Amino acid sequence: MDFLRPRPARTALLAAVLALGLGLAGCSQGSGANSPTASPSASASAAPEPAQVTTLDGVSVGGTFGESPTVTFTPFTVGDTLSKVLSDGTGPEVTADMTVTVHYQGLNGRTGEVFDASYANGKPTAFPLNGVIPGFSKGLVGKKQGSRVLLAIPGKDGYDSSGGNPQAGIQAGDTLVFVVDIVSVPLSGPQGDTVSQPSGQPTVSGPVNDPKISIPSGAAPGQLLVQPLIKGKGDKVTADSTVTVNYRAWLWDGAKQVDDSYAPTTVNGQQVPAAPQSGQLSTLIKGWQTALAGQTVGSRILIVAPASEAYPDGAPELGIPAGATLVYVVDILQAS
Repeated sequence: MDFLRPRPARTALLAAVLALGLGLAGCSQGSGANSPTASPSASASAAPEPAQVTTLDGVSVGGTFGESPTVTFTPFTVGDTLSKVLSDGTGPEVTADMTVTVHYQGLNGRTGEVFDASYANGKPTAFPLNGVIPGFSKGLVGKKQGSRVLLAIPGKDGYDSSGGNPQAGIQAGDTLVFVVDIVSVPLSGPQGDTVSQPSGQPTVSGPVNDPKISIPSGAAPGQLLVQPLIKGKGDKVTADSTVTVNYRAWLWDGAKQVDDSYAPTTVNGQQVPAAPQSGQLSTLIKGWQTALAGQTVGSRILIVAPASEAYPDGAPELGIPAGATLVYVVDILQAS
């Protein structure tokens, strides 16, 4: 989703959240993680081969939602990803294409060692389920916001494809054990109070997930225009937030649509499926950083961004010429 970044590339918006935790994406050790051991302890090395189990009844988890858990078990393996809801939330359900915000702790099922955790720094982590190890998607899809979930992920759904993860002491074939608190999931669309709009601005019509634009005649504004159309009641976006949005973008001149997440689109000759997009606010184009900071989750925002706030040199792959003013409709579905 390049139109949001100084160097457009639509899928690049996801890149900032693909490597947030060692236990999730296998790229780097998450902050707050316990120091992993490169190999099991002497006592673990001498222990019998972990038994394969088909339930998680042998795993004991202490603590409550939002607090670092205490996890105990006898070393084990699983043949398929298993999940168990430890405490059930009442929020919306997780779907496979979502960016979810979670607290988590990851342990090696062979050694019992903690190799990554988010609780120590007090900040949950946001990541797209289609950008991390497959077991997370399998284990969390269908679970509700506010739930604490226990997962056991076999190597085939973890790191076997990359030969394990020696940095974390994870060998090929190791089962990974996670306790996951689902802190928030994105809204399905804008939710809140309608805001009266001054005359002379572009107007939006059509179904909520298929917005149409009507742009007034005359010259485009020379300054950034930010107009809430719906005022959400959720969390406030801050400068260091990761946001999940749906959006549509048009050129001011001619009202030509140039990018979209509500429907499939083509970027650099490749088909990009419809799906909300996520990225760190600080990595987005200047106009978006200014326009979205301070807004609330559930809001729909109209943004008119002159070239100086978007792409002064244009973005040919999106059909945006140099100097073009852009009109955006942005639905803020999540901020973390």
